Amino acid sequence: MPVARPALCQPAYLYLLLMPSFAHALGQAGEAAAATFYQQAGYTVLARGYRHGRAEVDLIVQRGQALLVFVEVKTRSGSQYGTPETFVSNRKKELFRLAATHLQEELNWTGDIRFDILALTQLSQGFRIELFEDAFY
Repeated sequence: MPVARPALCQPAYLYLLLMPSFAHALGQAGEAAAATFYQQAGYTVLARGYRHGRAEVDLIVQRGQALLVFVEVKTRSGSQYGTPETFVSNRKKELFRLAATHLQEELNWTGDIRFDILALTQLSQGFRIELFEDAFY
């Protein structure tokens, strides 16, 4: 007579348990790749995971005293659900602006600012990276 497996051992349940940690690890790898991308382009990383209230900015980079860039990093394992850059909501943009305003005041920043989206799609080795400079304001 077959033995029934408990509900907790069903493959679908295990998949749901493992998925968040995979997505988190993928996001962390994407943010590390994004920091490297900007550093190789001559920027200095000021902050990763900057928070102000409900706002979180994945990456803040600076080029000299002239430019401060607030970066939303979007990492996906593939494009089956759409391209990464399309997942930045109006609410997220609003929170980004709020965090940017706060940091500018905190730093007494007088230079220019820019909001970028860096879209990363996982490949067999590394990521395909697409930069959307001045993605919103």
